[in-house]
Amino acid sequence: MKNEERQKVIDLTIDKVSFQLQEVHDFSWLKEIGEVFCVFDQQDSGNIGFGLAKNNQKFFVKYAGAKPIDYFGNPEDVIDRLLKAIPVYEQLKHPYLTQMIDHFYINNGYAVIFEWFEGECLHSHWSFGGKEKYINPHSPFYRFKHLDINKRLNVLNMIYSFHVFVEAKGFVAVDFYDGSILYDFKDNRMKICDIDFYRKSPIINEIGKDYWGAVRSKAPEEFILGEPIDSKTNVFTMGAMAFGLVGGEMDHSFSKWEAGEKLYEVAIRATEKNRDDRYSTLKEFYEAWQKALN
Repeated sequence: MKNEERQKVIDLTIDKVSFQLQEVHDFSWLKEIGEVFCVFDQQDSGNIGFGLAKNNQKFFVKYAGAKPIDYFGNPEDVIDRLLKAIPVYEQLKHPYLTQMIDHFYINNGYAVIFEWFEGECLHSHWSFGGKEKYINPHSPFYRFKHLDINKRLNVLNMIYSFHVFVEAKGFVAVDFYDGSILYDFKDNRMKICDIDFYRKSPIINEIGKDYWGAVRSKAPEEFILGEPIDSKTNVFTMGAMAFGLVGGEMDHSFSKWEAGEKLYEVAIRATEKNRDDRYSTLKEFYEAWQKALN
């Protein structure tokens, strides 16, 4: 939403950290968890996030029930979506996924506590929106794209390994994009976050062209009402992620590709518009990727 379309904005401060909502909300319960050191208040998902510290430990709290300035839906829908995400995090617990610690109802809302990870989001639109993401030397995405190719391929390998696990568990990845990736530039570590929309297979696109996800990562069927969303869809997403991290993002030309011809051939097949021309499963895609890599 443009600024002029926003509803009333309320300025709030917790532990010297200021943020904005559409209306006042009670967050006094956060004191039991720790001291707030950062707030993520510009999420169009309707959630608001808090970084908290206590006794040399850090936590991330995702909360549904307030009214962030960039969300214009019903907070009850946000609470419902967060509730549905709980079994997803429980069943997909993995070393490459941010770890859920606790979850509970509080003050007409719902809170989920995660372990804190010292990484930076590759799609930090709240700090580097628009073209700044791609051209600002301080942008996490810009810095990541300028890392050694082997470090970036290692991150892709971790992403693919996790999603093969997701597939084996009978789940389909929904709304996975570069905003789901946290990267620790100091220790070269990666974690995947925000898998709230992952669902048990089979599922279909029940929304249409506005189906969850970033345009640069979505398969053609994720724009069409009633189409299946499955392993072949996820194969496209993983191929698109390769182009995003070691190629020209939505420009799939070889001239923008940085990882050699064999890997390019795997990524191109993965992102075929015709579902039947892609790899059938993430496992098949990953095996082809590993073979080309080695």
